[in-house]
Amino acid sequence: MLVVLISDVLANEKNAATESQVQEDPAALFFLEKDLRVGAKMTLDFTPTTSSATFLPRKVTDSIPFSSANLVAILSRLSIDPNSKKAQDMKNTLQECEKPAIDGQTKRCATSLESMVEFSTSSLGTRNVRALSTTVEKGSTPKQQYTITSVQKVAGQTLVACHAERYAYAVFLCHTTDARGYMVSMVGKDGTKATAVAAGHIADFAADSPKVFEKLKVKPGSVPVFHFLTQNDIVWAPNK
Repeated sequence: MLVVLISDVLANEKNAATESQVQEDPAALFFLEKDLRVGAKMTLDFTPTTSSATFLPRKVTDSIPFSSANLVAILSRLSIDPNSKKAQDMKNTLQECEKPAIDGQTKRCATSLESMVEFSTSSLGTRNVRALSTTVEKGSTPKQQYTITSVQKVAGQTLVACHAERYAYAVFLCHTTDARGYMVSMVGKDGTKATAVAAGHIADFAADSPKVFEKLKVKPGSVPVFHFLTQNDIVWAPNK
């Protein structure tokens, strides 16, 4: 099974927490498969981590350059101030998209819905797929305790995870992942209902993450380590 670093999960998969939470206590974001049971309680903060952006038609995005080398032309084409935060976010996204995939994975930055579907179906080897995402009744709720009400396993040992990136229009960084997936329904202390995607990977040590394994009381690489995906992320799985 593919081994990933906790630091890669923190950086690339944007778990169900705000960036400040990640900095405060990254270990609090992770849990074990045995924790996914009806009646279990978890303290979570379901807050979207990126600004909303909509997909443009594929024929439009295909006509716009998508590379760091063409950043100046891209900003000019989209009438974006080169000195703005949006321009910096776009630069960061392009650089992230241009990084090589983690060993054992394939990746693509999808700039259209069609591109995302094509990558997902080809990676999973079937056109019979379904898209899963984390949904929260109120869209965004404060950090609170949730009680799990149901747990359903997602079919397939290989999934495609697509993470929303900051860009002028919708861009998703999609990659294959050898992960166990679950759809977890829960109810917050204030009555808010949520259904979250949980993904588990065989995880290894990273220099900045020993506390994750200390908290979970497991050895690196011994069992899958789970986290919830944000509302901005989409997981594609075989529809079985």
